[in-house]
Amino acid sequence: MRCLAIASLIVAALTVPARTVPAVTPGQSDPVAAGPAGWADDLSPIAASDWSYDRAAHLIERAGFGATPEQVARLAAMTPRQVVDELVDYESIKSDLKPFDESGIWDPGMDPFPPSRAEAVRIARERGEGLGVKVLPEGAQRRLQPVVDKFFYSLSANNIETERLGLWWANRMLTSRRPLEEKLTLLWHGHFATGENKVRDYRMMLLQNEMFRARASGRLRDLLMGILKDPAMLVYLDNGENIRKHPNENFGRELLELFTMGVGHYTERDVREAARAFTGWTNNVLVFKLDADQHDFGDKTFLGRTGAFNGEDIIDTILAQPVTGEFVAAKLYRFFVRDEIAGPVKAELGRTYRDSGYQMKPLLKRIFLSKDFYSPPAFATEIKSPVHLVVSTYKKMGLGEVPTIPDFGRMTSSLGQALFDPPNVAGWAGGRTWITPSTLLQRGNLFRGVLFPDVKGFRPPDRSMSATDSGVGQRLAQGMGITEATKESGAESNTMAESNMMVDRDEDYNTRYGGYKGNLLAWERTKLIPRRPATIDLTSMIKAAGADTVDKVVDHFIRRFLSVTVTEKDRALLADFLRGKLGSSNIRPTENLEESLRELLYVVWSMPAYQLG
Repeated sequence: MRCLAIASLIVAALTVPARTVPAVTPGQSDPVAAGPAGWADDLSPIAASDWSYDRAAHLIERAGFGATPEQVARLAAMTPRQVVDELVDYESIKSDLKPFDESGIWDPGMDPFPPSRAEAVRIARERGEGLGVKVLPEGAQRRLQPVVDKFFYSLSANNIETERLGLWWANRMLTSRRPLEEKLTLLWHGHFATGENKVRDYRMMLLQNEMFRARASGRLRDLLMGILKDPAMLVYLDNGENIRKHPNENFGRELLELFTMGVGHYTERDVREAARAFTGWTNNVLVFKLDADQHDFGDKTFLGRTGAFNGEDIIDTILAQPVTGEFVAAKLYRFFVRDEIAGPVKAELGRTYRDSGYQMKPLLKRIFLSKDFYSPPAFATEIKSPVHLVVSTYKKMGLGEVPTIPDFGRMTSSLGQALFDPPNVAGWAGGRTWITPSTLLQRGNLFRGVLFPDVKGFRPPDRSMSATDSGVGQRLAQGMGITEATKESGAESNTMAESNMMVDRDEDYNTRYGGYKGNLLAWERTKLIPRRPATIDLTSMIKAAGADTVDKVVDHFIRRFLSVTVTEKDRALLADFLRGKLGSSNIRPTENLEESLRELLYVVWSMPAYQLG
């Protein structure tokens, strides 16, 4: 019942009018934040006279990850066109963000990485070595164990490095002076979804992430060429198996269905012919490779055209279709504006996109400057993605780095979004799908560990073993041999798991020991994630805002963190809550002031309204 009640509150919040709480921070504006109802579906530009603090806050929330009141006030003092130009033409702003600090976990012997442990073992048996490690001499016990250990080390180290990569990217989102660059990179990561769980090479994911960032606001053709020659995508969609004699349709189908045109605008023959054009497109580990021996140089008939097409020809043919501009423009609209797009708006934005030669910037500027972008259906109606929810919270707090207690990756993955690990090739559905019965209470409780961190009890996921591996380690430490130490948990002392019995009869390797040993090796060779809680000083925050009464504190928190209406009844409840904690309506320095402020902020962050931006 509790979940249903919260769900109804969140759904109801989607239709509430704009906020009416008085401002207590810089940049006070008109009490009605969203524009008139008539602005909906109106793509004409907003006038400078219609610009306000609230609309500036709305823009930076959608085109970035939110901002502090002072940062919003700076944008509100500009004209809307100046703000949009600054956000979209971000290359003019110098970026001082550091590249990813790699641990150096990879060695040449790991390339190309085998798709499974069984394949790694097969190669080792045939060649006498695998993953850069030689097998032990004939007659040695578990002579393939070093290769199996290396295989599991590779998996574990790669997982840890991917966690570090996600944290690095989160810090870019938080601290970048070019927020739209990171927001677009996140958009393309979801649109051209590629998962590390299949790629199994953080280097490929890093290269893809850098490619998205470099081409995020450029021409669509360049972006499509980048992703279709991207090693991570080639591996993810099995295009190495797309050869002349046996075309694999995955690549061609996803290009048409998910990336460029959408269902209903092509035939099954078009899918097959596109697949033929991409035969031989593969990768030599980290670089694109055209295997001419596996490419089909014959004629193809695709979308009404016939010729000896290759992959680039297919892209150009797709871009010549009017529906392509509408499909991709609608994807951007749903990401930045709202889920529902009217037919005329879709057609007009598609035309803007095509007429510019599929350049991203004219489309983005038209969207961000449009009255529709600030209309009631678009204003504060977006359910924040988990990544956006966490990053924007830290951004509005004014934090200079992402805290690592609690763990960023675990926070977002618990709500259904892990960076570099989308659920499938379609990416995250987004919108209302972010709110499910299993995530409702988690969203409400998400930030407790931020405001009240359990530093002593925190277990870093990059240095935590599974129960199985931990059990193996404990038994080895007690002096047991590998066979005895790797029995299944709960097994009788004289009974081994069937899998281990098979291994011991073979005596080539022990899989469970390989998992444990690989974990230890990964810990030795990956760099530690520094673990620290957020640096939070709410007492100084409210002092800087001039909030010297309970009512002013509540108004400041509402103004700073919420985008939708808080009823006078709810506002009064928040004020009564803080008043009860402090025993006064005035804010005075006391021992429990900071803790009371954190408890109030925790309540604000737990409100259904906080899920919207």
